[in-house]
Amino acid sequence: MIGIIGAMREELELLLDELVGAEELRVGGYTLFRGHLAGKPVLISQCGIGKVNAAALAQIFVLEGVKQLVLTGVAGALGPGLEVGDIVVSTDAVQHDVDVRALGYALGEVPGERLSWPADAALQRLALETAGALEGVKVVSGRVLSGDQFIANRERARGLYRTFGGLCAEMEGAAVAQVCSRAGVGFVIVRSLSDSADGSAEVDFRTFTPLAARRAKAVVLGMLARL
Repeated sequence: MIGIIGAMREELELLLDELVGAEELRVGGYTLFRGHLAGKPVLISQCGIGKVNAAALAQIFVLEGVKQLVLTGVAGALGPGLEVGDIVVSTDAVQHDVDVRALGYALGEVPGERLSWPADAALQRLALETAGALEGVKVVSGRVLSGDQFIANRERARGLYRTFGGLCAEMEGAAVAQVCSRAGVGFVIVRSLSDSADGSAEVDFRTFTPLAARRAKAVVLGMLARL
């Protein structure tokens, strides 16, 4: 079974509209939707904003038998040359807001864990292949940064890129990656850029989230069809 997680209803409702044989479940405070997309068995749910919400739902997915997981939705661009509507497919994910340097750890490193969690290579290739088939859409692969912060400051965005080399910033991916890595579940993060993660981020986010969600839907459905 393949799990699909999004932080916001807007990021999932287009996929839920396509769900065949939908069954609604209530587990651990989350509403899960089980059914089929592109002929594949899937489990879909909205985790809510932030790393704790994302990790909690990812653990539920693991316990429900999910073997591969796709985290989809929107993010703010960090890398140079990236624009609203571009798609980032994760190579790995880092929690940029973790800071235990006082005890000798690297910035972003969770004690007892690796600095970053790599995406499943096969899922990554599939996501790149699928997104690359979309007409007029720029697709890149790279590091995804996660933190419990909405990045809306140009200097902050530039600093994150310089420090971590992340192509985009969001608030859930690395937490899902950490849970999946511990459980041996393959994952990939597919983010459609809804804003530029600078001073105009709030306006961009509200304006372009619907476009980003449509592109995320196309990628997820295309991946499932190719599996």
